[in-house]
Amino acid sequence: MNEHDVIRWTRDEDGVVVLTLDDPAQSANTMNASYIACMERAVDRLEAERDRITGVVITSAKKTFLAGGDLHDIRAADSKDSSALLRSTSAVKDQLRRLEQLGRPVVAAVNGSALGGGLELALACHHRIAADTPGCRIGLPEVTLGLLPGGGGIARTVRMLGVDKALTGVLLQGPRLRPSAARNLGLVNEVVDTVEELLPRARAWIRENPSPVQPWDTEGHRVPGDVPAASWSPEELTFLPASLREQVAHGPVPALRAITTAAVEGARTGFDDALDVETRCFLEVATGQVAKNMIQTFFDLQHIASGGSRPAGHPVRQAHRVGVLGAGMMGAGIASVCAKAGLDVVLKDVSQEAATRGKDHSARLLAAAVRRGRTTRTAADEVLARIAPTTLAGDLTGCDVVIEAVFESQELKHKVFAEVEDVVDSDALLGSNTSSLPITGLAHGVRHQENFIGLHFFSPVDRMPLLEVIRGERTSDATLARAFDLAGRIGKTPIVVNDSRGFFTSRVIGARLNEALTMVGEGLDPAVIEEAGRRAGYPAPPLQLIDELSLTLWRKVREETREALRTEGTAAPETAADGVARLLVEDFGRGGRAVGAGLYDYAEGRRTGLWPGLREHFAADGKPTTPFEDIAERLLFAEALEAVHCFDEGVITSDADANVGSLLGIGFPAWTGGVVQYVKGYAGGAAGFSARAEQLATRYGDRFSPPASLPAATERKGSAV
Repeated sequence: MNEHDVIRWTRDEDGVVVLTLDDPAQSANTMNASYIACMERAVDRLEAERDRITGVVITSAKKTFLAGGDLHDIRAADSKDSSALLRSTSAVKDQLRRLEQLGRPVVAAVNGSALGGGLELALACHHRIAADTPGCRIGLPEVTLGLLPGGGGIARTVRMLGVDKALTGVLLQGPRLRPSAARNLGLVNEVVDTVEELLPRARAWIRENPSPVQPWDTEGHRVPGDVPAASWSPEELTFLPASLREQVAHGPVPALRAITTAAVEGARTGFDDALDVETRCFLEVATGQVAKNMIQTFFDLQHIASGGSRPAGHPVRQAHRVGVLGAGMMGAGIASVCAKAGLDVVLKDVSQEAATRGKDHSARLLAAAVRRGRTTRTAADEVLARIAPTTLAGDLTGCDVVIEAVFESQELKHKVFAEVEDVVDSDALLGSNTSSLPITGLAHGVRHQENFIGLHFFSPVDRMPLLEVIRGERTSDATLARAFDLAGRIGKTPIVVNDSRGFFTSRVIGARLNEALTMVGEGLDPAVIEEAGRRAGYPAPPLQLIDELSLTLWRKVREETREALRTEGTAAPETAADGVARLLVEDFGRGGRAVGAGLYDYAEGRRTGLWPGLREHFAADGKPTTPFEDIAERLLFAEALEAVHCFDEGVITSDADANVGSLLGIGFPAWTGGVVQYVKGYAGGAAGFSARAEQLATRYGDRFSPPASLPAATERKGSAV
């Protein structure tokens, strides 16, 4: 095998050829140029030596089976020059087609994850056997990168499962399935317990099935189920959930529509024509900006996962015993994720009843997990036993991490740290879960300020993946490194920001909510504002989100911020949104979902519709003429411009941290790639974004004026690949 060989060929005395994927230059096998060249030679040889071959097994020497195409190549391709991408895509398809028409049984022995191109290779085999190894996942998740399967995955799954099952179960949401779930769906044929069982079972299947043919190559084969008519529309695909129908029709991710087109149009043609339809759709989305944005997210997440923002030179230091101060919603959630990660947790509150209620939160989550089959009762009991509710500071003895999660009051936070600092380890990591209070000021409440750091969790803690790590003026590099290690232990993705009031995520999401309330005050139809938010790709429309977060709390934070700025001698003018919030809370008692009345009406805790009073009390004189596109972009630009201001002030310094923080923490639309990538990927780049911002500023106010730093900021290469 020379340095470019990524496929090993062996043949046993029974004539079974084993092709072992093993790229010497990478930790995982990918469908790169070396793979394509080697597979071409392997297929040529299989065809030439067919008479001496009884069957073929394809497996891998890596921990995973095979990943997809080279994302760097896809990101570099554009609509003006997609010829290289067309050649590589066509080559892969041709190789897989020749493989399944070899005239000999071909078995995929899937020893680890087969996602994207890996599963497409397996689907071209006559039989698929997967080992149920830890972490093994099987699926076609290309849609999560703004792409679609380009190696025959759509054409084959549609013919195996039918249009509806392929779209809803595999293609449009891109689930990563455990081997047993993939078998139940029909993507694999067998599941074995160990990797060692794969080759013997594959050889046995070859002996039992000497002349298999793919179903779509048999005469008279029909796609299972109903095939939509030639003049299909997303609304007519009644088997799709309503949310998916809307996303296919109106969603900002072009891959959703392209996948559906490839599935529906391909189902009405012969198999080879279906492959051509798939290629056309793949090239269309792969050369588009949305795919490039979403691929950038993949690289940004890789950058963070590899410790790109973790200070160098500090050994990993694992936590063992965590003290959580405050057993409310956030404290209970933090205790739960820590205990689930195997850490002992002391959950402290002012009363035993409150502390016990906090532990009960974990009990409810674990009970639900047991019901869904995600854990066992024994494992759940072990997690619950790690949480000790208490009112006594002395019970925190031996804690090497303390996380405070009490109300947003600097005085109260100082008090709770003072109660435990002499009890916990002298070098304990001291973290404050605050969403807005400056960390440097909070650190004044402890003696070892170098050990103090902000740890901003997001609600609900058990589901939200982000941890915003805030560095105060005296926070040491060692402490920052320990915070990264803690984040990894409890399964959170950390971003690093520097100290300021509101930090990064709260400031950016605040700009969006402020703009939404401003538009209410302008008399825009609230239903149109919500629809614009949905069409922009936000997971929750803005007015609904304000209610969920509590308008009362939003207003309280705004008032405290203005007061703090006044104390510092900084002007803090009231915005139009402040007036809307004051009127809603003070005059109408509509503080949000928690009080049963907000921008929406509620019945027994459930939304029943937008409050009619919004139109009555905030109607503009004359009909507002704001274009629908402007409404959506006012939300997006408000957040992106606030992110630029955060860079200007040194609050955040990494593109990857800004992008990932906006996507995982505050629901910036996934198709954008994050707040920085949205600016870079806007039509015309930074210049196009600036021109549009100037237009919005002329129409709606100076807050949209692009900062002078914007072009330079978007030319920065950032921290990710």
